[in-house]
Amino acid sequence: MSHLDPYGGAEARSGRKGPVSLPWPEPELEPGPWERDPRPTAETYGVNGRRDLDQEEAPTAQFTPVRVGAGLDHEEAPTAQIPPVRAGAGPDHEEASVRAGDEPEPDERPTPGKRHRGRRRAGAGRPASQQKSSGRAGRNLPAAISVGVCLGAAVLLPLFLYTPAFLLVLAAAFGIGIWEMSRAVRRSGAQVPLVPLIAGGVLTVTMAWFAGPDALLLGLLVTVGGTLVWRLGDGIANFRRDATAATLIAVYVPFLGGFAALLASSPGDGDLRVLVTLAAVVLSDTGGYAAGANFGKHPMAPAISPKKSWEGFAGSVGAAALGSALLLWLLFDVAPWWGAVFGLAIAVAAVLGDLAESMIKRDLGVKDMSNLLPGHGGLMDRLDSILFAVPTAYLLLVVFVPAVN
Repeated sequence: MSHLDPYGGAEARSGRKGPVSLPWPEPELEPGPWERDPRPTAETYGVNGRRDLDQEEAPTAQFTPVRVGAGLDHEEAPTAQIPPVRAGAGPDHEEASVRAGDEPEPDERPTPGKRHRGRRRAGAGRPASQQKSSGRAGRNLPAAISVGVCLGAAVLLPLFLYTPAFLLVLAAAFGIGIWEMSRAVRRSGAQVPLVPLIAGGVLTVTMAWFAGPDALLLGLLVTVGGTLVWRLGDGIANFRRDATAATLIAVYVPFLGGFAALLASSPGDGDLRVLVTLAAVVLSDTGGYAAGANFGKHPMAPAISPKKSWEGFAGSVGAAALGSALLLWLLFDVAPWWGAVFGLAIAVAAVLGDLAESMIKRDLGVKDMSNLLPGHGGLMDRLDSILFAVPTAYLLLVVFVPAVN
């Protein structure tokens, strides 16, 4: 039995032989699309050398990609993350697809790992968008000035009106400073006893006021010993870490700050000694801010404090030296060059104190010790320069200006 020809007509099945009419047009007619020249012509490609496809020639351009979650699992729709090929894509197709892949879908919810609308992604040609600050140095200048004036009044009024009341100001300031430091070190996991630290700090400053430098050192030993004994009541787990943090706070805040009590308790001219020390610190801070904001180009310690520059440091030293030379000559009848030396030393100590606290805050991962003072951060952010300046001032004034008995 012969097999049927699936491509034959009725005559082929009947076995007849003869001419068969062709279903396609005669040769003299216009050739069909299969007989055209397959090579592209100038009409096919545009002026730029790219092929302009019509919607009929690129039927897949209207297909939307299958998204993950629309009824198919990720393994069943592996091409869901591939962006579709757009009609008219030329040699820049690869770059365009990458840009298209960066754009989130309209119905896609923002996740913590993705950038949100309104924020630019940093790249080689564009920096990351930042929030605007009120001043050049990143602080709210009007608020900083008003808070600084209030702090100065809270310090100077008790100092000149009733000097023993200045002891209460010191005790309150160092108690707040100890609280801010204890709160900051908790970010590193350290747990320091707050009650013995504050009590010992107030005791240290009071003993220095009434009994002098030896009592200041004794108060430090009592504070550290009492804090360690208090901490042992919670067990020995992580005792070394907590003891180190507590000792750092006791030395940094009440011990260094106790030299301010030694300055103020100097008989006869204690208020003037505190005044010239604070004036030198303020002049150093103001001169450094003005010079750094206007002329700062060479970073001083970019790994610790990126905003500090050598030009700002020169402004700090110059302002403190000139101001201190004038103040010590008028108030203590000290030669101007010795006053300039005093101002230079205070400026160096103030900058070192600022850098020391910046390093501590960087290690702890905090920007400010707290937010108690608008425009300044925490109280320790204002005491950082003073804590290093008061021991330097005490030692230099003992030499330059003997105490009046």
